[in-house]
Amino acid sequence: MDRPATSGVHESAGENERRRVGITSGMKPDTLVIVNPASGGGRASRAEPEVASLLSARGCRAKFVHSKSSEDIREQAARAATLGFRTVVALGGDGAFHHLVEGIRGTDVVAGFFPAGNGNDIARALEIPRDPVMAADAFLRGQPRAVDLVRVRFSDGRVAHYIGAGGMGLDAEAAHLANTRFRAWPGVTRYLAGAFTTFFREPLLDVSVEMDGASWLGRALFVAVANATSYGSGVRIAPQAKMDDGLLDVVIVGDVGLMRLLEAIPIVLTTGDLRGFPEVTRYRCRHVSLRADRAARVHGDGEALGSAPAEFEILPGAIRVMVGRKGATDEHR
Repeated sequence: MDRPATSGVHESAGENERRRVGITSGMKPDTLVIVNPASGGGRASRAEPEVASLLSARGCRAKFVHSKSSEDIREQAARAATLGFRTVVALGGDGAFHHLVEGIRGTDVVAGFFPAGNGNDIARALEIPRDPVMAADAFLRGQPRAVDLVRVRFSDGRVAHYIGAGGMGLDAEAAHLANTRFRAWPGVTRYLAGAFTTFFREPLLDVSVEMDGASWLGRALFVAVANATSYGSGVRIAPQAKMDDGLLDVVIVGDVGLMRLLEAIPIVLTTGDLRGFPEVTRYRCRHVSLRADRAARVHGDGEALGSAPAEFEILPGAIRVMVGRKGATDEHR
């Protein structure tokens, strides 16, 4: 599908800069776009001029700023809420959107997402186009949608949130390695490399899972706690998850051997239907507590959040996200 048309007028550098910060109309911008220059190996920065041109041509008063770190994204998003911006958008990857949501959580600001990262699982779950310019076009024609957040409490008193999928064990270690040791690898290969490295290096966890009156005890490779269908650049760990149903999808992957793991990979990269794997147990609940026999990393949206023990709780409709009309995501898949 062709990208949406942008202005065909050639502008001087000064005119283009004025359009970029959204002040051509002389009116105060009401949308802040936080660009993470590191996302997608520079994809966000490369997309910025075309996104800015499209927003300006369509009358959106947007100001563009660059982030310096994850904490900077949170701070800029929180500051935008106090300054009266109605919408704050991340032009970057899932991590950038994760930190933006933390920054505006608890305010009336609507979140937006122009995905330009390596994974873009959150965009997929929200049916936002995974091309940043297509996403900007959908944003302009979209409407706010209330979606759930996951709150995680740790034993040291710290609290974190995420919007997509997370968990404890091999998946958290794989996400950590994907963001560090295998960062330069493309797409899902980063996460698969991290997963196999962890599989051969770390023993299974002895875990205790408590969920709304139900419990599970045993040895597990990992426990996923999902609000969205996928993580790790398209690993469909919870294909039935919905981001606005007020429920967590908990997936416990038990004692799985190497051959069974290899058998499962093409399934989780397509349908996610693991009903033929008795080693996998699924639950739906509003609250889940995870404990392990040793220190175990916990992640959310691919970001390291802390270590078990941890308690997860769904927060229904805690954030509003600007999404396009149904069927507006027909782009590169």
